[in-house]
Amino acid sequence: MRKSLTVALAFVGLLVGAGFASGQETIQYFLAYGYWGIVGAIVAGITIIIVGASLFQLGSYYLADDHSAVFRRVSHPIVSTFMDVSTMLTLFSIGFVMIAGAGSNLEQQFGFPTWVGAAIMTVMLLLSGLLDVDKLTRVISAITPFLILAVLAALVVTILNMPEHIGGLNELAMQNTPASGVFNNWLLSALNYASLCIIMAVSMILVIAGSQLNPREAGIGGLIGGILFASLLVVLVFIIFLNMESAFGADFPLLMVFNSMHPAVGVVVSIVIYMMVYNTAVGMFYAMARRLTHDRPSRFRAVYFTVVLIGFALSFIGFASLIGWVYPVLGYLGMALIVVMLGSWVKGRARIFEETHRRERLAALATTALDPAEDDLTASQRREVEALVDESHVDDTHLWQSVQEEVAADLDADPESEFSLEDAPALDPEAEEYEGAPDAEDAPINWEAYEEMYETGSFPAVKKPKE
Repeated sequence: MRKSLTVALAFVGLLVGAGFASGQETIQYFLAYGYWGIVGAIVAGITIIIVGASLFQLGSYYLADDHSAVFRRVSHPIVSTFMDVSTMLTLFSIGFVMIAGAGSNLEQQFGFPTWVGAAIMTVMLLLSGLLDVDKLTRVISAITPFLILAVLAALVVTILNMPEHIGGLNELAMQNTPASGVFNNWLLSALNYASLCIIMAVSMILVIAGSQLNPREAGIGGLIGGILFASLLVVLVFIIFLNMESAFGADFPLLMVFNSMHPAVGVVVSIVIYMMVYNTAVGMFYAMARRLTHDRPSRFRAVYFTVVLIGFALSFIGFASLIGWVYPVLGYLGMALIVVMLGSWVKGRARIFEETHRRERLAALATTALDPAEDDLTASQRREVEALVDESHVDDTHLWQSVQEEVAADLDADPESEFSLEDAPALDPEAEEYEGAPDAEDAPINWEAYEEMYETGSFPAVKKPKE
């Protein structure tokens, strides 16, 4: 459950920066339609819950390193290329919109020139390029609860100070300009918003899910995260609607709501919102660079730094105007992606279920192999491991190595276990001695190499994989 919660908070963290941390998105996509916008927020939330959980399962099932690996597996090459290009366009577009949002945030709250907030955000993003995906997931997850608490606090204050004339607020809300390209239709606007959120987050969702061995746990994480985000979205729409008089016309309506409560609260929340914008921006640029350097991972940081700096240069177009015309276009691309990915999940759910049980059994066997309190694997257990990995769609050695690395991390974190990653650097991706899975002809499990690893903690007699 701990892993599912980490995944859930990371999912929420990816969405809230561009999804609604500013409040500008809820204005243009929902509240510009008045009461119907609240219904639209519910429709959008349900869509995100269903699709999000499905994507997390697919990413875990394929142990994805980047989104294209999954796209190629689930669709025709032409469709896969379309989704890949659409996702890359989305990642970059949302990335520089978030940098622009960072500038608007500090300008509205502190009066700084927009380039100051954008520059600070750019520096934070550049430093984040030094982190691996697991560390980045933990960073994103750690920041998310602060926004959740802030929104819930705003809900309580709003309820305690309910306005007397809600009908007037509805008329004022409908004076806002809706997002372009949704034909002034609240339902289409809601679906466009949900699709935008999905295509915005799909790349990082698949990367995060790809580091989760168990599709069931990943799917639960996506489900919980989707429910959290949907609930926050509806609450936020409700809050801004009831505070429309103070929020009307602001680039960051949510921040204006908090400022109207107390200036000190506004300062604290502006920092929280800034960090949520960072969450989304780093997810966009990180996933994009991972995709661009899939075949040459050694170039990741150079590519990552380059796209971040280009994003900084483009961020000066302006935050609110970018949301008004960039987001709807990306939303329509997201609709096509949702149809393909959800269809793939429906067709493949039986295989995902079987693979989940297969990996859970492999994890149990890996625990036996690694836990000092357990006996070594017997010959029949080794044959069972070989049979299980042969049945999987994942390469034999890669799957067994991935299972053991996850089990090793769990055992290392368990205070009751005598196992320590320091004694098994071959299973610790952060260790200098880490070399990945041992080479083996035709990719069967090299038991001789693993026997050596169980005894010494490393593969000293095995050559390093070719880079």
